[in-house]
Amino acid sequence: MIEHVQFFIKIWPELFKGLVVSLQLSAGALLLGLAIGLPMALMRTYGKGFIKTLAVGYIELIRGTPMIVQLFLIYYGLPDMGILLDRIPAAIIALGINSSAYQAEYFRGAILSIDEGQGKAAQALGMTKQQAIINIILPQALRLVLPPWSNEVIYMVKYTSVAFLIAVPELMARGKMIISWTFKPLETLFWVGVIYVIILSVIAKIVDIIERKLAIPGFQMSRED
Repeated sequence: MIEHVQFFIKIWPELFKGLVVSLQLSAGALLLGLAIGLPMALMRTYGKGFIKTLAVGYIELIRGTPMIVQLFLIYYGLPDMGILLDRIPAAIIALGINSSAYQAEYFRGAILSIDEGQGKAAQALGMTKQQAIINIILPQALRLVLPPWSNEVIYMVKYTSVAFLIAVPELMARGKMIISWTFKPLETLFWVGVIYVIILSVIAKIVDIIERKLAIPGFQMSRED
């Protein structure tokens, strides 16, 4: 046991560097996914004609293709069109685009869970439809979406491991580098797994606290198990 702990102490500086990159990728991808996903949810829920078709097509296309394919298209495909991206921005864009489709469905579900009568009542009081959505529907939807959206936060930290395929030095990539130096795959992967479990547990706890503070009593969306 002491030998394993000593090994961990030895490799921790490299693993920490990878963990920082993984968290940066996660934060960037989640923010990009939010920036794209929320408008897509509104377009799919309230849009008509081409606008709604565009949102549906985007969401289904992204959800229907593997993340690795999306990552390779952005990193290896865009240069053929004259668009050059460094590894980390390419990974954030790919992860963010993938996340946006799932976030869009989380937001759409939260919006649809709110009684339509609230929007109609707001319009009866003189609000436009847009004002009712912004001031009445969205504030409630953003609180209701936290439980399912928290799944995306947890998944995203794990999904960043695919970025090692384009040589992004995130946690898994650092682990593979350490294996090549030490020839100790089992011990290295064990400690990589421990780090993932600890970080995800901390994130889940933080999100649970936020959920409880913002929860609407008696009116909540369930989190996927």
